[in-house]
Amino acid sequence: MEIKVNFLDKLRLEAKFDDFTVVADQPVRYKGDGSAPGPFDYFLASSALCAAYFVKLYCVTRNIPTDNIRLSQNNIVDPENRYQQIFKIDVELPADISDKDRQGILRSIERCTVKKVVQAGPEFVINEVENLDADAQALLTLKPASEASTYIEGKDLPLEQTIANMSGVLAGLGIKIEIASWRNIVPNVWSLHIRDAHSPMCFTNGKGSTKESALASALGEFIERLNFNHFYGGTFWGEDIANAAFVHYPDERWFKPGRKDALPAGILDEYCLQIYNPDGELRGSHLVDTNSGNVERGICSLPYVRKSDGKVVYFPSNLIENLYVSNGMSAGNTLAEAQVQCLSEIFERAVKRDILEGEIALPDVPHEVLAKYPGILAGIEALEEQGFPVLVKDASLGGAYPVMCVTLMNPRTGGVFASFGAHPSFEVALERSLTELLQGRSFEGLNDLPRPTFVSNAVTEPNNFVEHFIDSSGIVSWRFFSAKADHGFVEWDFCSPGQNANAEEAATLFGILEGMGKEVYMAVYENLGAAACRILVPGYSEVYPVEDLIWDNTNKALLFRSDILNLHCLDDASLEALLERLDNSELDEYADIATLIGIEFDENTVWGQLTTLELKLLIHLALQQFEETKELVEAFLQYNDNTVERGLFYQALDAVLEVQLDDELELADYEVNFRRMFGDPRMDAVIGSVDGSVRFFGLTPTSMKLEGLDKHERLIDSYRKVHTARANAAAKS
Repeated sequence: MEIKVNFLDKLRLEAKFDDFTVVADQPVRYKGDGSAPGPFDYFLASSALCAAYFVKLYCVTRNIPTDNIRLSQNNIVDPENRYQQIFKIDVELPADISDKDRQGILRSIERCTVKKVVQAGPEFVINEVENLDADAQALLTLKPASEASTYIEGKDLPLEQTIANMSGVLAGLGIKIEIASWRNIVPNVWSLHIRDAHSPMCFTNGKGSTKESALASALGEFIERLNFNHFYGGTFWGEDIANAAFVHYPDERWFKPGRKDALPAGILDEYCLQIYNPDGELRGSHLVDTNSGNVERGICSLPYVRKSDGKVVYFPSNLIENLYVSNGMSAGNTLAEAQVQCLSEIFERAVKRDILEGEIALPDVPHEVLAKYPGILAGIEALEEQGFPVLVKDASLGGAYPVMCVTLMNPRTGGVFASFGAHPSFEVALERSLTELLQGRSFEGLNDLPRPTFVSNAVTEPNNFVEHFIDSSGIVSWRFFSAKADHGFVEWDFCSPGQNANAEEAATLFGILEGMGKEVYMAVYENLGAAACRILVPGYSEVYPVEDLIWDNTNKALLFRSDILNLHCLDDASLEALLERLDNSELDEYADIATLIGIEFDENTVWGQLTTLELKLLIHLALQQFEETKELVEAFLQYNDNTVERGLFYQALDAVLEVQLDDELELADYEVNFRRMFGDPRMDAVIGSVDGSVRFFGLTPTSMKLEGLDKHERLIDSYRKVHTARANAAAKS
């Protein structure tokens, strides 16, 4: 984690990281003002808080109340060496907690991350740099030996060279990568989380059987997501980029909708239009991209090459974002390597959907076959030893597709997790299934798995597949576990030997799609310094239903974005119009405004937690429509999960509105005790909101210029690096 420190007045310091700011001071005896804890105080508190977190985690996963659990920490200083200290952590537990859980709680504290780092002894490296912001030295802690040369199946270069090349690409873009966490809870299964130190919203997870393969996986995914703008999808990129020579890519084309908002000629082809517009309801306005929001410019469309004949077909960027999300995109050492990964991912998700929605029972992989892969078997056996039954299934549907499945059962909670993996190699597909299962998860994390069901509608519901796509946490049918398999086991192999293995395997996978009668479209981007490709298979590789283009399109943001960001400047007529649009758009009352308009607000602000319901409430209040306001305040207090501070503001507002709406009550008769209950600052805000002198309390003014939105600006800073690199590459070509 990158922590930037600012020097404030006197001895006060300010540390900024992620969306948080921490201020430190020194006691008066050390010439400070004592206005905040000192740096060492924060350090001491961090270990106590970390210990308490692991206690809480243990209790939450076992439904143990923490109301009567108390924890304290004292540091005992050696009088002869003040750097030699003992941290004494005491835990007070209720009498009704079992001996087993008492020991479990104490053992959980041993897992405290702060404790482990302190005991291991962190290494400090102190450097002088010319410019903190310009310094893009990667913060990767894994430094493979330069002389090592480790090849794994599917990679065209050794892992060490892959890691060095990809790290170099990111550093060249000015992106500082840091490793946020590692996990290795069973043998031969590694995962890690990496992120952009300046813009932590840009992150990826990697997985593999070794640390090196997991890191290569994470770096490859990071470059993949930069190439296809996935980190920035659904967000507003600002007016400067919206009006730049290009918004997404230098080779994009813009198309104006026809008369009566008709789809313009030149986008898509007849094959695609039959899939995306079967009933003729799709309009040009449905395809304006969310990121620029530039309706006047038209529909931003990207060139994809049709595999069957090499013809270029233009796909609206909005269509790709809405339907495909991150499916079918990859980066690799070579284009062929990336193609194999893309196609494997497409088959993995499509076959998974067919199996889950069709409630297909898969055949077990015989133990003698698993025994051929001792590293994988060791990880499976370690899970079994922890009390998690594991089912290893052949998901190839009779040898037709290169897909495997590893399913974990949790007898403690009755939950299950079906993890799928795909690759032309049986072994690699099996390894990916296992590493995907545990990617970023602890044993406690396996307690949140959903329970299987015999209710078919719950399994086939479209959002269930979306949950499986996001993190494989969707519901699985009990029929999936039948011992009577719908297909026989096949020890399949789609691999090709030799130096051109990836190219030949890609051809094999393309051939499967061709045999299914599917058209395939591909875009290749190499202007960021690495080979990356995206493959679309209309009618097969979509994540979201095609109907979402009409009924749940991300560009509905364009109906609201400008007015919401300019909220403080709107007159009453504009507020009424905004309110009418909110009412008529069938939005979820508890959906967050940040997602609706594509702005990354700081989650710790009122903007960051603002919902549709609260926004409507505040607009009614600004319009002095008190009856409507009170109805929404009551709904907020009953159902909305917000901060204590925000809840108290609305509790006070509810009381004042009760008086305001009752002709027999006078606020003056209650104000003194209202102020004693809620405090003067809060009551000043409430009374000001009612009399109109305070508008939209808690929402700091901003505009389409995005003033004060630091988190969003950091995300756009990240995209500007990519945008600049594309512009420079285009200028050289």
